[in-house]
Amino acid sequence: MDSHGHNEQRVAWTVVGTDIGPLLLAATREGLVNVVFHATGAVRDKALDRLASRLGGELVEAPDSPVLAEAIRQLKAYFAGERHDFELPLDWSLISGFNRQVLRELASGVPFGSVVGYGALAGRVGQPGAAQAVGMAMGANPLPVVVPCHRVVESDGGIGGFGGGLETKRKLLALEGVLPEPLF
Repeated sequence: MDSHGHNEQRVAWTVVGTDIGPLLLAATREGLVNVVFHATGAVRDKALDRLASRLGGELVEAPDSPVLAEAIRQLKAYFAGERHDFELPLDWSLISGFNRQVLRELASGVPFGSVVGYGALAGRVGQPGAAQAVGMAMGANPLPVVVPCHRVVESDGGIGGFGGGLETKRKLLALEGVLPEPLF
């Protein structure tokens, strides 16, 4: 507690090597709050600066923090093909409104090995015309891989965009056995 009686937010973070490159994982007391792709050098530093400004408080490199240690264990099992669902406490504080609604539906309603179209996901949250907004929500996902925005694809069979890059999206879809047909 600081002198004003506020609890200072502590954000634990670490970088873990995976089949899709280094991922930055960050957690608060509430749970896993951020997963960042390609987390080396400037990308990692920028992500940490952004977290510090969005969440306030102290950032501590702490791979052994309980949430991060469990997240690392589950991610390793996922990439090894031994785990299909993440069971981690999630801190949704980096996202709100429609985006949070869409991502929560995605997290609970689109299981491993399946995909959903942007428009279909929009319909599931009662906004059937909002396919483009769903695309924006996927791009704003603070918890990729764990909240599986890679499972959202275009209705015509295209794989759509991806914050981690299309090669990363292809690898994740291939890992889950749902790689769409090539477009050519």
